[in-house]
Amino acid sequence: MAEKYAAGRKFLKANWHLLDDGFESDQKLGVAAPPLEKAAEEGATRIPLPHPASLDPLGPPLLELLRSRKSRRKYADAPLSLAELSYLCWAADGVREARGKFAFRTAPSGGARHPFELYVYAARVEGMPEGLYYFEGIAHALRLVRPGALREELDAALLGQFWGAAAVFVWAAVPYRNEWRYGPVSHKLTLLDAGHACQNLYLACESIGAGTCAIGAYHQEKLDAFLGLDGVEEFAIYAAPAGKAPAERS
Repeated sequence: MAEKYAAGRKFLKANWHLLDDGFESDQKLGVAAPPLEKAAEEGATRIPLPHPASLDPLGPPLLELLRSRKSRRKYADAPLSLAELSYLCWAADGVREARGKFAFRTAPSGGARHPFELYVYAARVEGMPEGLYYFEGIAHALRLVRPGALREELDAALLGQFWGAAAVFVWAAVPYRNEWRYGPVSHKLTLLDAGHACQNLYLACESIGAGTCAIGAYHQEKLDAFLGLDGVEEFAIYAAPAGKAPAERS
């Protein structure tokens, strides 16, 4: 029985000894670090978001949020405000400080490599056209990737787990950001970092009367195609529909 799971169990272990076997990372070899974010194409449509520093403190204390946090799969028809979406993007992948080759974000990441891009499908956001957007963490803005109502396509990629969300967050892995430094042990770190980022989204949603549910089961090829990714150098790794929580029945 154990043989069926041997490869997966090995992946879960630290395996840092692999770096002692003559491995030289691209970083040690002097290869330039990969960019912190995707560059924008000329003429790209960008929606600036309210800066996190301008947001008022939101929600109850952390202890209460941890007690109430849960996966929520039902959402009200109410839209998210642009300020609320800004806050959720900041929590999920926001940049606290950009310093040279490093961008320090709201979630921890091994070596501050942050091997992700964040995509947001805005279905019901006040003052924002429906469509797929790319989150620019350093500029704190959303860049339009695909305009229009694409809910059915996204729902199929999520295996029917769109659930009428107001917005869907999708983290895409950019493996080389970690491989550049950590080589063969980098991939476990990438998954750990994804968990950190998604928990931030959970707590941020809870603090504004919204909810989310992390999704690890999706159709890889369909979701990559939906996002316009090559599936090799960048591919979807985690998703989370989100929306205002429905009113509780009395």
